[in-house]
This record gives sequence, structure tokens and C-alpha cells, in this order.
Amino acid sequence: MTVMCDVRQTLATGRAARELELRSGEFELAVQLGEVRTTPAGTDARPGGTEVPVRRRVPAEEISRLRAEPGFPDALRERIRTVSTTEAAALMGIGPGRALRLTRAGCFGPVRFYVNRYGAVVWLYLAAEVTDFADREPGLMRGNTPAAMRMMLDSGQDWRARQWRSRRVAQLMGQTEDPWEAAAVLAAVLPPEEVASVAGNPVERSLLRRLRPTLATVLTATPAARESFERVLTADEFDEVMWYRVNLARALERARREEPGRLRPPATAPAAGRPGQPPNFLNRPSWTTDTSSLPSRS
Repeated sequence: MTVMCDVRQTLATGRAARELELRSGEFELAVQLGEVRTTPAGTDARPGGTEVPVRRRVPAEEISRLRAEPGFPDALRERIRTVSTTEAAALMGIGPGRALRLTRAGCFGPVRFYVNRYGAVVWLYLAAEVTDFADREPGLMRGNTPAAMRMMLDSGQDWRARQWRSRRVAQLMGQTEDPWEAAAVLAAVLPPEEVASVAGNPVERSLLRRLRPTLATVLTATPAARESFERVLTADEFDEVMWYRVNLARALERARREEPGRLRPPATAPAAGRPGQPPNFLNRPSWTTDTSSLPSRS
């Protein structure tokens, strides 16, 4: 299958996935990781004047670029290949127990997750990031665990969900320049009461809810699975919540300044509404070089 079109043509994501010989989950991850560039396809008008973002599309020239790469499609698949904790341990040449401790300590962050029937979250990591970490930090592959890491783990701290959230927020912020969409991304990982505390205007809260992005698509067959899924999506540690609160407040200030008209209700319905280069949200502590910069989790 070959794409023959002018550079202005775009493809729906399903067609693009077939052209790139990727399964739907692989394609979704490739887009999230920036391996496949997409463009916004405008908005859908809904009854009452509400506008909601529609699916993104893939430029035909992007398909042509990727198909022309050496080793296509295996090279592309390898860049987005994910591994479980046990598989990551095998890649690093260490035991699963040590690998689990490294992931809990935030040495490398997950890119995906799913929830099993018992409500347990199963984390998946980029194989390339796992091997890069092992090459960069050989001292952590054997020997005693550094004191700072040991203290953190002994206190029960776990960076996996936090790192997934920060990565996903950065991905979504990088897909939009719209100030209200940017604010909605930040609000999406905060508990509702925290959003209400920052966005006191109910019209603003309604707009943020309408623009809320999809953080993850995970099957949840049981109440326990659903509860675990919601916990992954929502910030809970005090310092993480405060970080998102502060940045949501800043994003709302920008949105109010740049697009105040989005909060004005049309004549027949309540207001309808609709993030440049994101900051580097993903903290990557280096346990063998500098642990003084580790953010507080207390």
C-alpha cells in the first residue's frame, strides 16, 4: 500500500496506521511519542453552539517520510516497542526484583499501562529507554542500592504513576497552542475539588470539562479495575497536586487574557469553548551522580 498524493493531503488515523503497518495500539503510542506527526482537523459543531476537538489526522508527507526510512516498518516498530518489568529486567541483565525497585524509584518512566481483572496496574516501558538507562547507569545494575534510593523505597514511595502522568501531560501540551485546551490538559490530572478551587468560575469549569483530553484508553472490566485506572489518572501527592494547581492557575490567566470571548455564552446556549513547547515535566533522577535534586514526595 503506497500513499500517492500532494503534500497537503491528510489521512484519517485508521488509514495512516494501515499505511505504516502498525496495529491501532502501536499507532496510538507512536503518535504520543512524536514518532508520527499529526495535525488538528478542526472542530465539530454540536447543538447549542458547543465546539469539541475532532480526531487528528496524519499528513500524507509524514507517511511517505516514514515509509522511506531504512528498515521500515521494523525500525519504526522497534522505536515504539514496549516491555513489562520482567522483560525490562531481562534487557538490563538483572533480576525482576531489582528492576521493580528501579522503576518505583523513577529511574525510567512508563509509557503505557493496563489494568488486569484484579485491579492491578501493569506498567509498560519503552525498550529503547530501558537499554539506554542500563548503558548510562551501569552501577545500578549490581551492588548495593544507593542510600537515597533505599530510603525512598523503604518509605513506600512509587514514582511510576506520577511519571506516566507527567509524560502524558507533556505530550498533550505539545499538541495544541490553544490556551483553553492547555488549561484543560492540566485540569485533567487534578481532583475535581482542586480544579474548583483554582477555577472558581463555573463557566470556566464547564469549558475545561468539555475540553478535557483523553489521557488513556484502558479496558476496565471490574469496579476494582476502574478504581485503579482512575487512581493512575489523578495526581495525589501534595507536591504534585500543588505543581499542577500553580500551572493551571497560570494557564487560566493566559487563556482569560488571550481569549476572554470563549467564556461569553452565545444567545441560545451556554459558552462553548475550545497547549507550544511544553516544559520538561519528566523528572529523571540520576542515582549514581546527583540525588540532591530529587523533588520532595512528602
